[in-house]
Amino acid sequence: MNVAMTKGSVHPAVLLLELGHRARQTPTVKELEFLLVNDTRLLQSYRQAVWWMHESGVQAMSGVVQPDRNVPYAQWVAQVAGYLSGKHQAACVLTAADLPLELAKQWAQWWPAHAVWLPMQLKVQHTAQSELLTGGLLLAGPEAVPAERLPVLVEWCGMWSHAWQALQCQPLLSPRRWWARLRQQQAQRAWWRRPVVWAVAAFAVLAAWPVRLTVLAPGELVAAQPAVLRAPMDGVVEQIHVQPNEMVAQGQLLFNLDEAQVASRLEVSEQALLTAEAEYRQFAQLALGDMRSKSQLAALAGKIGERRAEQAFLTEQRQRAQVLAPRAGMVLFDAPSEWIGKPVQTGERVMRIAQPDAVEVEAWLPIGDAIALEAGALVHLYLAADPLRAVQARVRYVAYDAVARPDGLYAYRVRAELLQPGSLRIGLKGTAKLEGERVSLAYWMVRKPWASIRQWVAL
Repeated sequence: MNVAMTKGSVHPAVLLLELGHRARQTPTVKELEFLLVNDTRLLQSYRQAVWWMHESGVQAMSGVVQPDRNVPYAQWVAQVAGYLSGKHQAACVLTAADLPLELAKQWAQWWPAHAVWLPMQLKVQHTAQSELLTGGLLLAGPEAVPAERLPVLVEWCGMWSHAWQALQCQPLLSPRRWWARLRQQQAQRAWWRRPVVWAVAAFAVLAAWPVRLTVLAPGELVAAQPAVLRAPMDGVVEQIHVQPNEMVAQGQLLFNLDEAQVASRLEVSEQALLTAEAEYRQFAQLALGDMRSKSQLAALAGKIGERRAEQAFLTEQRQRAQVLAPRAGMVLFDAPSEWIGKPVQTGERVMRIAQPDAVEVEAWLPIGDAIALEAGALVHLYLAADPLRAVQARVRYVAYDAVARPDGLYAYRVRAELLQPGSLRIGLKGTAKLEGERVSLAYWMVRKPWASIRQWVAL
């Protein structure tokens, strides 16, 4: 149906049916609001029309595609609609005399002599409950609206409200609707019973709640006080006499270096000593009758002492090439095949000897997580092999200087003694949780983000 005749030559019921048909065919809410403020002229002529809602203000204006709510006209109309919404619950005709003095002063500036107020109540259905929204249509024109035309306009507003409600697709969570409903509930309660007050109080209590400041760091189980065996001199490892994790006794041979170079030098030194002694005996016999030979005996005796000292040093070096266990325990090192034939320098670590039951936790505290840790602070080590059970320990010391790790990062070494020593194997790795002092929950939550922001922002 398409009515193209003027409203004076067509019965209002026919025009009402035409508008209802258009409203049902409108696909969006924006187009439906445009229809309300522009096509209502079929029922009543007017110069200006405004669609207003209590929750969101002016929604549509006649002759305007997108209204600007910040212009003086829109602000004045919103004040007028707000006043009428609270005073008039039914449709009524208006003049400037029906408004307060401060609003009536601007009537002549914005509107013609007459207007009509058509209130609406719109129901929005949520998942569990419905919400009632209030709004209204303002029509302003030079002629007063006849009393018999008001029921027709009210019926049209009811049809339009039904179409508007049908197009509403409310989301499950609407912050704007939730906030409006919350403000409405608060206005009906005492301040100390309002949910916002309780929420703020609960948030303040939680923010000030004391918690332990904890950080995570890579950790592992290491020997408590191991005996470190290092290369006694520069050389090549000739043979390893023990196996990894083998229990050894004190004085047991562990490994030896290649003695070929030391043995050759020792042999040369022995021959040089014999030569020096023979030369000394020769000059001692000549000294009985030759004073010149007697004067050379002191130099030859010093040369003999030098050769003997060299021989003693090389003999000791040959003995040091045989590395013995300084105490009983478990020997810890890599595979023997990795060491045999490998050149080593003096002081280079080859293996360690530790007691199987003397185990402690070693953690590497990153520089960015370096919190204050006192001696005795609690440490929980969650091993990768047993993540459901934590190994308890207490901090023994924290290094003052950060050192470079194999991965290239700098960290502080932390050593912690086990609270309950057990059958834990040395070398197991995991994640250590170190507990510091007590701080507020708010500080615990913002410490890392604030530290990251401070690196880029100067306040």
